[in-house]
Amino acid sequence: MRILSIGKEIEHPTLEIDSVQTLDEINDWEAFCYDYVIIHGGDGAIRRAVTCLQKLKERPTFILNPTGSFNVVAKIHRVPPLKDLLDALAENKTLPTQKHHIFRLNEESFLFSAGNMGDMQHIFLAETFRFGILKRGMAKYVLALFFLLPVHICITPFMLLSSTRFFIFTPLRLLGKIGSFYAEVPKSLTIDLQNNYNMIELDGDIVTIKARRLNIRQDGYIKIVTK
Repeated sequence: MRILSIGKEIEHPTLEIDSVQTLDEINDWEAFCYDYVIIHGGDGAIRRAVTCLQKLKERPTFILNPTGSFNVVAKIHRVPPLKDLLDALAENKTLPTQKHHIFRLNEESFLFSAGNMGDMQHIFLAETFRFGILKRGMAKYVLALFFLLPVHICITPFMLLSSTRFFIFTPLRLLGKIGSFYAEVPKSLTIDLQNNYNMIELDGDIVTIKARRLNIRQDGYIKIVTK
């Protein structure tokens, strides 16, 4: 059993765990044969790992150590404490897993959220507040929402009617589709942004996409260790 920790070096009395700060440190992807990958961080850290690992024929099972601000994926699957999971592996116990669907936007992956509507402005402003006592926790997001609420109220109806704006948020799956808001990702979705240089929010990350057309599609799933 091989275990890789991404973002933090960890030790266990009876488990051998390799560690890297980022997946950029891995040069030989053909030799990548880990059974479990531990992700330390929030939803953006998981997304970046999935994007890098999409080149593999088989994706490893993910163990999440949620230390980000929202940790939506970890909350959805009610991820147990990391120590409990490692102790269970040390005792050769079979860890239960759940499937989490992933999606592809051009060459980027995302797990539940993508868009260029109010979500992007909210994340951008919240990241501006990431310093001092606001560096950790959700306070910066609440403050950003407070400042942007009047703007959201005024422009959201127009964005929902725009063909160049979109927002995907799958935890609200029951809402279906409302204008350019998607609570589910169809098998294939093409959006023409009429601009070759675009900033898009993906799972809390702001990513620059150098393409006019966005091709959004389902891309299988990953396995996440759960309770």
